[in-house]
Amino acid sequence: MSTDAPIRPTVPFAGRHLLIECFGRHADLDTDALEALLKDSARAGGATVLSCHLHGFGKGGGVTGVALLAESHITVHTWPERNYAAFDVFMCGNCEAIRAAKVIEDAVPDAIVDIRTLDRPGPGGSA
Repeated sequence: MSTDAPIRPTVPFAGRHLLIECFGRHADLDTDALEALLKDSARAGGATVLSCHLHGFGKGGGVTGVALLAESHITVHTWPERNYAAFDVFMCGNCEAIRAAKVIEDAVPDAIVDIRTLDRPGPGGSA
């Protein structure tokens, strides 16, 4: 079974799900910087932020957080000791998840960023 098989074009999709792996200084961002990044990313994708909550794990520890969107979510988990941050962007409706991902990618220009895209099948183009 291939995980890279595209969904048939005749199947409408509910939303676009992006997995974003960042190797670099994204992992060093504090809760305030990451909250701003999640909100900026959501706005760039055309989404509505309903709430945002992040939790830092102390000096030298990582951060985990979520921006709850009317159109789904954006999450972040950082591991400073590994120089690694993982973001998850899931947007439906008329949102453009790739624009949200671009904001995350551009936040640290010298980072190595890998973005994987998955169109989630569903009854249509809205949530």
